[in-house]
Amino acid sequence: MFFHIPMERELLLYPNHFGPNVHELLVKKLIAKVEGSCSGRHGFVICVTDIQTTGAGRIREGAGLATFAMKFNAIVFRPFKGQVLDAIVTTVNKMGFFAEVGPLQVFVSKHQTPRGMEYDAQSNPVSYVQHNVDEQPIRVTKDSEVRLRVIGTHFESTEIRAIGTIKENYLGLIA
Repeated sequence: MFFHIPMERELLLYPNHFGPNVHELLVKKLIAKVEGSCSGRHGFVICVTDIQTTGAGRIREGAGLATFAMKFNAIVFRPFKGQVLDAIVTTVNKMGFFAEVGPLQVFVSKHQTPRGMEYDAQSNPVSYVQHNVDEQPIRVTKDSEVRLRVIGTHFESTEIRAIGTIKENYLGLIA
């Protein structure tokens, strides 16, 4: 799920960067540091939308650096249990497969695939195959698009991982 939230960061600036363009430099540094990062509290930061305030710099004693408190708004991506997402399969192995939803990596165990779907190590590329009586077999291979439901998430300070399923109705390979 995407959210537009207020955030805060402190940036360090060396004295050789002080001057008339200090605000523009701080904005560039903030965008470079924050966009594409991940925090367990907020999720993946997609982009900074606007800067609310730039605090007055405080000199650090003994170091000569200045610390600037920045308040800004950002769009973040944070997955939730039960959320349905479209993903691209990146790796297939006998334990299941990994799929990516933007920056999020989701693991789908072989136990979370539909009944009758089996690992086929002989096919090239390796895949999970479900044979249907009247139709072509359904193959989940690398670069396949799948619709999955998040059944669990794990948040760490700089990483988010998820476990998914394609076992329910309307989930699985996207034709």
